[in-house]
Amino acid sequence: MAPKITIVRAPGTWVVRAGGAVLGETRNALELTEGDLPPVIYFPREDIATAFLDASDHKTTCPWKGEATYFSIVTKSTTLENAAWSYETPNEDVARIKDHLAFYVSDKVAVERV
Repeated sequence: MAPKITIVRAPGTWVVRAGGAVLGETRNALELTEGDLPPVIYFPREDIATAFLDASDHKTTCPWKGEATYFSIVTKSTTLENAAWSYETPNEDVARIKDHLAFYVSDKVAVERV
């Protein structure tokens, strides 16, 4: 059985930071919740400094969202492999996340409401 997926506009201003740099800030983020998993914030691609991102060969497939393509974040001091992802051609039920990027939160990548 497929988990329930909900996508809503995330209220407020959201920022993503890595390596001491702000990669993006938006008031148009989406919050995707999948089953019992923690919500994930998706940033509109146009609000991200994509010069910090390098496309990766890594891909995964979700039966409910489709194929995810990954990006590494390149900072001054390191490259964070496969730290961001996007569904370039998402399944119809989650079409709202097309042209959006999400980020793995870690001790090197922060996604927060400001």
